[in-house]
Amino acid sequence: MLEMLRQRRSIRQFETRPIPEALQAHLEEALLRAPTSRNRRPWEFIFVTDPALQQRLAACKPHSADFVAHAPLTVVIAADEATCDVWIEDCAIAAITLQYTAQTLGLGSCWVQVRLRDHDENTTAEQYIRDTLCLPPHYRVSAMVALGYPAEQKQGVAQSALTRSKIHRDRFGTPPCTKP
Repeated sequence: MLEMLRQRRSIRQFETRPIPEALQAHLEEALLRAPTSRNRRPWEFIFVTDPALQQRLAACKPHSADFVAHAPLTVVIAADEATCDVWIEDCAIAAITLQYTAQTLGLGSCWVQVRLRDHDENTTAEQYIRDTLCLPPHYRVSAMVALGYPAEQKQGVAQSALTRSKIHRDRFGTPPCTKP
């Protein structure tokens, strides 16, 4: 696992070849095995391979989603917020489980934030995607993950680039707080 994390990077350029159904089945299983609070499983996953829908999804916000149009697969992660008060966290866990599984299968991926983002001044990215994919109004859209065979090679983040100062022991700060 640690070696995979050392190599993993966000991939935004994909080969045009489709992801075989067998690999998609592995991705589906990984998503459905993602842990959730109290095993509520509030999420729903929409696997999008239709090029016209991919184009529409890429336009969900003004920037940082254009690469979705060229991904062979985009998984939209939504949830019924009435099912669980921590649906956001459950969706995030599922998304990273999907990305790590994709990496082990030789696929690249990139997260696209949707929740709390705007499509334009009148519509949220969530509402735009809900309308595009016919999601019921009570479903919230957390994120999308674009997936495919990498058409770009990136080096993993160097050990020297890790921000060790973000790690604290027992208490926050350096030197740590001395309150009891």
